[in-house]
Amino acid sequence: MNLDDARTAFTRLRGSESGVSPAELDEVWAALETVAAEEILGEWKGDDFATGHRLHEKLFASRWYGKTFNSVEDAKPLICRDEDGNLYSDVKSGNGEASLWNIEFRGEVTATMVYDGAPIFDHFKKVDDSTLMGIMNGKSALVLDGGQHYYFLLERA
Repeated sequence: MNLDDARTAFTRLRGSESGVSPAELDEVWAALETVAAEEILGEWKGDDFATGHRLHEKLFASRWYGKTFNSVEDAKPLICRDEDGNLYSDVKSGNGEASLWNIEFRGEVTATMVYDGAPIFDHFKKVDDSTLMGIMNGKSALVLDGGQHYYFLLERA
């Protein structure tokens, strides 16, 4: 799959309300460009793909909004909305916050968010200048569902 095909597939899969295959997402991921941690600083609005992964319900229940990367040392993985609609960093659910690193995943070095309080890594690749694709990786019991990773996306806020 070339980059243009990957972007087209990304848009199609993103719009699907159910039945998104992790295998299709893996193909898209493989064709996307890596990104450096320093390039993704800022505020990001999050969403996920309709793979049926168990973490979807958990994030939906937490009113997950997205992620904020103030610097490589100051990353906020769980920006959520409180009952009044205000944004806050949910440090309790995330067992702290995070930092950004350039880490190898599937044979490529790309921006990765490393959680402070849990063995969890969110790897990122660039879809375009304002969109990232993410894969949550880490200790199997925490992030895998039926052997599958959690796939999500971020858009510049």
